[in-house]
Amino acid sequence: MTECTKTLCPYCGVGCGLEVSPPARPGGKATHRDSQGNPIWQVRGDRTHPSSQGMVCVKGATVSESLDKDRLKYPMWRDSLNQPFRRISWDDALNRIVDRIQTIRRHRGPDAICMYGSGQFQTEDYYVAQKLMKGCLGTNNFDANSRLCMSSAVAGYLQSFGSDGPPCCYDDLELTDCAVLVGTNAAECHPIAFNRLRKHHKRNPHVKMIVVDPRRTATAEAADLHLAIRPGTDIDLFNGIAHLLLRWGYFDTAFIDECTNGFSKYTSLLPHYSPDRVAQHCGIGVGDLETAARYWGEAKRVLSLWSMGMNQSSEGTAKVSTLINLHLMTGMVGKPGAGPFSLTGQPNAMGGREAGGLSHLLPGYRSVKNPQHRAEVEQAWGVPRGQISPQPGRDVWRMITGLEQGEVELLWIAATNPAVSMPDLQRTKAALRQSPFTVYQDAYYPTETTEYAHLLLPAAQWGEKTGTMTNSERVVTLCSKFRDPLWDARADWAIFAEVGRRLGFVEQFNFASSAEVHAEFVRLTRDRPCDMSGMSHDRLRHGPMQWPYTQADAENPDAKAYTTGKRLYTDWRFHTPDGRAHFVAYPSKGLAEPPDPNYPFVLTIGRLYGHWHTQTRTGRIEKTAKMYPNPFLEIHPRDAEKLGIADGDWAEVRSRRGSIRVPASVTKNIAPGTVFVPMHWGALWADNAEANALTHPEACPSSLQPELKACAVQILKVPPSTVSESAAIAQVIPEANPAMHV
Repeated sequence: MTECTKTLCPYCGVGCGLEVSPPARPGGKATHRDSQGNPIWQVRGDRTHPSSQGMVCVKGATVSESLDKDRLKYPMWRDSLNQPFRRISWDDALNRIVDRIQTIRRHRGPDAICMYGSGQFQTEDYYVAQKLMKGCLGTNNFDANSRLCMSSAVAGYLQSFGSDGPPCCYDDLELTDCAVLVGTNAAECHPIAFNRLRKHHKRNPHVKMIVVDPRRTATAEAADLHLAIRPGTDIDLFNGIAHLLLRWGYFDTAFIDECTNGFSKYTSLLPHYSPDRVAQHCGIGVGDLETAARYWGEAKRVLSLWSMGMNQSSEGTAKVSTLINLHLMTGMVGKPGAGPFSLTGQPNAMGGREAGGLSHLLPGYRSVKNPQHRAEVEQAWGVPRGQISPQPGRDVWRMITGLEQGEVELLWIAATNPAVSMPDLQRTKAALRQSPFTVYQDAYYPTETTEYAHLLLPAAQWGEKTGTMTNSERVVTLCSKFRDPLWDARADWAIFAEVGRRLGFVEQFNFASSAEVHAEFVRLTRDRPCDMSGMSHDRLRHGPMQWPYTQADAENPDAKAYTTGKRLYTDWRFHTPDGRAHFVAYPSKGLAEPPDPNYPFVLTIGRLYGHWHTQTRTGRIEKTAKMYPNPFLEIHPRDAEKLGIADGDWAEVRSRRGSIRVPASVTKNIAPGTVFVPMHWGALWADNAEANALTHPEACPSSLQPELKACAVQILKVPPSTVSESAAIAQVIPEANPAMHV
């Protein structure tokens, strides 16, 4: 192969277009090789991609350097977790899964079977998994790591608008008068989208940027106003801004009267959020609160953006809906430069939502609770009426508790690393160790989760399979393969389909290609809010497409064939029974685990620019690993002085669930009383530095998303005499994997 292949970056939800070229010159000599001597495919930004316009961050630019490193080559099996793995054939591996599923179905029923997937899946992978689990096996026990990422955004959109789906597009980043970024360090976590906003902000002095974050991040550095609120006070802030907007007359009466309901109940809550009370509770000045409200009220186009700092909360859905209330109050929905815009965490978390990839969803933005939705999907899948359960399945935390209680007998994990990413890791790992049968399907070996698996399945990764992904602005990109899978790796959808056929569902999984999977999936989106019925792999080869894109759009010769820049709700009609958006009144409850005298600090965790989640990919890339060689604790100088901790000293961070030891970074970039630890370091990359060992599993009651962003901790200085040379900053490298030396 000599020509470049267009694809999508497999990291964050910005969805940057990439062009990948073979690693050899015309003469055949490789231009670049990695530390193991493997030729490196060349990656650059795709200038024709509408979302990223040729820009690419360091993660996207270096992604190909991990393709050949530490790959899981063959199916591997062991009878118990204290035995070594041995290589087996695919036929043997698939038969073991099928035999175990059949046994469990006979003796315990399908609800003892669970699958945990990933926003790293392509939509075709997601879709086939739903068909297997929910349609053919009759259990809704499929959840994805999007539960830890975006489920509060899903629930908030549903409450306010009647349907999931961000209503904005990236063009709005360059059209807004006032951008409000809450709980998102977009400069590091969504850098290409942020670059578009930052350039617009610099070019236009009238444009205001507000950043709400207890840390002074790179994003906050660019802001006109940084509100370093206390963790857990977002709702106080939003209701306090609404209080001032109402007092000052900054509200759109016509929009409220004609397009919404619930306003009077909402406004009856606002007198409780006076400026003095809100400022004191949030830990900010009254003047800053008033400035934020003035910026919002005087702007003609307000765009809000948020990510994990909002979603990962026991009040996640309430926070999202309360922020949307401000948009409804001022009519800032459905027009250029305005709207509530959730920045998706993973490359295809949006596609997973569209394909039904959470335990309460079905494809096409349908719900398992809705009898009409179930009937539509059952008919499309050719399964008996009533086959799909009307009860939501287990979310991922209930999968963990199901293992504890002996109710889950098979756990199938794919393309994610829960032994690092789940909350309350000590409890999570203990539950994983109790699993009678765990299948782990991934491209890399080892990861922290391989320690808890009985059967390993090698999966094709980025560049080795063709499928689609949807980014944060609802743009669907075809990710074409540019090389064959290594060793015995197979595409995730193909693995699920083969298990389905061996279970006897031959007709349901008679797919010859991912294009056929996609064609079946988009038919199920017809006349749904996320209508993609006009899309196909063939059409997507000409360029990305944004939904809604209907069959009528595809057949209309006068319509623009491949379009982006669409906004939802431009007619101010919403997907609710009465067509109106809903104000939802929420009082603030605060953190699920507030600080107290024994645990006086609030720990927040997050990502760094050069790393991705649990380092499964970025930790194996020399450049990104060198950017952040060690974990650390950010602590304010005032707090550090009280504890006798100097910059570079070792600190022990303790919660009610566990402890870690990391070097301290004393900085004014973190608010007093709050500390920060990055989430990326699991047991393979550092000793005793797993941030999620400290977190708790308390979750939002609507979205079931855990409050990974905040827990109560105590900090102790570690005496130098007790710091081992092999402590956290010395990476733990498996002897069989020298390539993991970074």
